[in-house]
Parts: sequence; C-alpha cells; structure tokens
Amino acid sequence: MGEEAPEYLVEGLDKFSPLQCDSESQGYQTATAIGDNIYVIGGSDDGAKLSMNVKVFDKLTGIWSIPTVLGTKPVPSKGHSAVLLNNDRILILMRDSPLDDSTWFLEVSTPFIKEQNKILGTEVVAWSKGVRGDGPKPIVISGPSGVGKGTLISKLMKEFPSTFGFSVSHTTRAPREKEVDGVHYHFTERSKMVKEIKDGKFLESASVHGNLYGTSIEAVEAVTDAGKRCILDIDVQGARLVRASPLDAIFIFICPPSFEELEKRLRERGTETEEQVQKRLRNAKAELDQGKSPGLFDHILVNDDLETCYKNLKQTLGLDETADASYQPSMKNYKIPLCHSISKKDQKILIHGGSNELGAATPTLFLLDASLLKGGAPGRMRGLKMYAIDSLIDSLNWIEQL
Repeated sequence: MGEEAPEYLVEGLDKFSPLQCDSESQGYQTATAIGDNIYVIGGSDDGAKLSMNVKVFDKLTGIWSIPTVLGTKPVPSKGHSAVLLNNDRILILMRDSPLDDSTWFLEVSTPFIKEQNKILGTEVVAWSKGVRGDGPKPIVISGPSGVGKGTLISKLMKEFPSTFGFSVSHTTRAPREKEVDGVHYHFTERSKMVKEIKDGKFLESASVHGNLYGTSIEAVEAVTDAGKRCILDIDVQGARLVRASPLDAIFIFICPPSFEELEKRLRERGTETEEQVQKRLRNAKAELDQGKSPGLFDHILVNDDLETCYKNLKQTLGLDETADASYQPSMKNYKIPLCHSISKKDQKILIHGGSNELGAATPTLFLLDASLLKGGAPGRMRGLKMYAIDSLIDSLNWIEQL
C-alpha cells in the first residue's frame, strides 16, 4: 500500500519552521493575525459547551466584531490548531479527529469572500472542508432543447452506472404524488432558499412559474464525496453561473450540426404546439450564440451522429483511461492526535505525533501538502495531499502515502 514520496517532499524536512499555532489562545481558542485583524476561532457559548465561533479584533480601532459566517462549520472536537495559508485563509486541524474529518479552512480574504463582502455589505468569512485528493470532477453539460444531450447522458448512466451520479436539486414548489424529499428534489421553504441563495450556497438558481429551483453546492459535493462524477444538465445561463463559482468542473456544450437540423428534430417530436416550438427555437438560437462565448465551455461537441458524438463524449471524459489516481479514499485508522506540534515550510505542514484506531501511540509524522488546492467555500477545498512518515526510519527514504 506504501509508495515512495515525491523527492521534493522529503528534501529539507529539517528546514520546517516550528509554529506556535495556539499563540494568544485560551483553552481551545486560536488567534491568527492577518494584517490589521486578529481572527479568534473557538470558544464557548456558556463556558462549557464547545463551539467553533469566529470573532475578529481590529488592532487599529481596538474593536471586536462578529462576521457573517457562510458554509457549514466543523463540529467542535477536543481542540484545534490553526495555520495561516496565503494570507487569505486559515487551515484548521481538528485534534483527535479522523483524517477525513480533521482538515478545515476558514476563508477570510479569498475572491469568494471579497465578492460576498460586496453583496452582503458586511464582513464575511466562510468555512470549507478540506478533502484529500482532487476527487472526480463534476461535469456540466449544456445545449439547446432537442440537441440530444438527455439521450447522451442516459447512455453514460446506463454504461457507467457506478461512475456517474446526479445532484438532487432544490425547489420551493410542493411535492407531487409519489415524489420523495431528498430523492426527486429537496423540497424547501421559499424564505430559507432565498437566504441560502443570498449566502452563496447555490451554484445556480432560477424562478420558474413562481417557484424557485436551484442546484446547491452541497448537493454536488455530496455526489463527489461518494466517489462519483456529478453530472449537471443545465442551460447556458446556469452554466455561466457555475463557471463563476468556486466549483472545479468540466464544461461541455452539445450543439446540432445546423439550426435547420435542430428545428427538424424539435418538430419530429410531435409533442408541442407551434407556439411552443417557436419559443424553443428562439431560446435555442440564443443558447447557441452564448455557447460560443470565449472561456465558458471547455469542449464543444457536435451531435450529427449520436453514436459518434457519444464516442467523442467518452473520449472527452477520459473514460477509456484509468481512474483518476489523485483521488484518495477514506483512511479511518489514523487520527490527528490530541497532543501535537506543527511546523511549516511554504505550503507544506509537518504534524508531529500520531495514533491508530486502537489508541496506541505510534512514532508518526504527518506531512500535509496544501500547495495544489482547488475549489473552496462554500463547497469543499480539494487537492490536499497527506502522507504518514515513519520517524523511526533514520534516512526517511520512503513515505507511506495514505
């Protein structure tokens, strides 16, 4: 199961600088200075109950403030350590926690936070959960009505049932007969969904016949967390919103060989009135024009022949290649120890200490590489690499990758 660590990770371990991660801390609080602000994380509501509150101290004015907190915050543990990264986010390591639940980020000055500051008109911070490896990238597929994207997606799902999954959308409309909450839709109240849209928790949303519909970041991430590639079948406007979000996805546009062929396919359906056909054609023309916008779609596939287009789609998604080796499955037999110390060099953090699932002490160092992060609040922060280093091996000639 082990593999030799990349040479650049092994070299210079003795040059890591020790960090006093809990400096100015009280109990399980940590204080991290960024510019003129000090971000205090942790604390308690009643002096006994653990929490992951965030408050900010302005060194210039001497005033404390409570920022608006977006994202799902971590469940408190027996304590945590804090490490500043890039001067725009704080890495939080939850003590005595399994590796897959131990790494969180509090974003304080990322592009997403700056945008939310403008939208909400107040100071904003946001939580995102750290995930080891990149995970399978979600896929955004767009195209005008009648182009055949639904048929292409169905073929993918039939041939690769364990590879792909759909996110469950949210809606404010009432459930119809036999519709199950959490399966067909997440049925929710309008006021709640409006607030979550405002809080940046949705990739895209729209009002249809007086009801809100949308795709939440959490719904997409849940599919990715399960090791599947999430397929998003949305219109071009929705794709534009997703492109502007932190979600790291592949964007594919399906177009017809010609507008005349698209009109022919729509009419051959025989399921719509002339007025409905004309409306779809107007929308299709607008979508075809927008689909050519620079930087919006990564790939444009022409559906002239269905089987040829499907073959091209599979090649685009790399389905004829091996699975993504950067995806790292869950390893529940290791924990971030309750008592540990931390050193840092650039974007690499050395965690001194370790334990196994039976609680027996082991002389282990953890090396966390945060140099290739992707995504972020209010979704997951992916791209973390974590290695266990056996400190008893004098020369550190190998590392067992988790």
